[in-house]
Amino acid sequence: MSPANHKARLSACLPFLFVFLWSTGFIGAKFGLPYAEPLTFLLTRYLLVLALMIPLVLLTRAPWPADARQVMHIGVSGLLVHALYLGGVFMAIKHGLPAGVTALVVGMQPLLTACGVGLLLGERVSPRQWLGLLLGFIGVTLVVANKLGDVPLAGMLVPAVAALLGITLGTLYQKRFCPRFDLRTGSLIQFLPAAVLTALVAWATESMRIEWTPQFVFALLWLVLVLSVGAISLLNVLIRSGSAVNVATLFYLTPPSTALIAWLLFGETLGALAVAGMVLAVSGVYLARATAR
Repeated sequence: MSPANHKARLSACLPFLFVFLWSTGFIGAKFGLPYAEPLTFLLTRYLLVLALMIPLVLLTRAPWPADARQVMHIGVSGLLVHALYLGGVFMAIKHGLPAGVTALVVGMQPLLTACGVGLLLGERVSPRQWLGLLLGFIGVTLVVANKLGDVPLAGMLVPAVAALLGITLGTLYQKRFCPRFDLRTGSLIQFLPAAVLTALVAWATESMRIEWTPQFVFALLWLVLVLSVGAISLLNVLIRSGSAVNVATLFYLTPPSTALIAWLLFGETLGALAVAGMVLAVSGVYLARATAR
């Protein structure tokens, strides 16, 4: 196999690897949140990421952005993608919103992104892409329909909607103002302001106590190494190389992937409606991404 073909196959696998890794975030939250308040959990996660990245940046002499404006843009994208999105997701789940409902709310991101790309990025969304986006959203709705239950949603939806706005605005902002940066120094710049903001809010609103159980340590290490280092790096690579809509459609695959992982790990049932929703979601993503190339 030629190097060019090998690189093309590797690039084709990256979106699927990202979806799998990103989907495990809900599983990590389920393991860890019983032992720490949401923002305290996230702050600990961010501090560990920074402790890993600072020596890596120094030892490898990773290049820094060329000017202060680029640093600011990368930092803002970090606040949106990490502090607002992750903070909203963790708070929603901790306060009782089912993970399936949270995934459904955040699953509106591709449609919201499609509405914003023309205005902010000048990207055109074709009719076939709109059809794929709508099919994907219907599929996601079917996947989580049996998990909605009789839940009082009003108060718990606020952090979930904040998470939706954070990931949508974050990916659009990064694609517009800072699509390319070194993943090592860029991660450091993104996580530092997220840690500062999260620490301030956690100090003001939480007790900041942690039960250091084996389950919490496992969840923390998984979220640090697999999500904050692995999945976020892949997201940055995908934002750099693809259109905003093309990247956003991948988030439609997160709820079906999470449902499959929960079925394997926790024995959560998958009904015929959920399976049909997975097929629709995958079909919608395929249609939207195929026409975006």
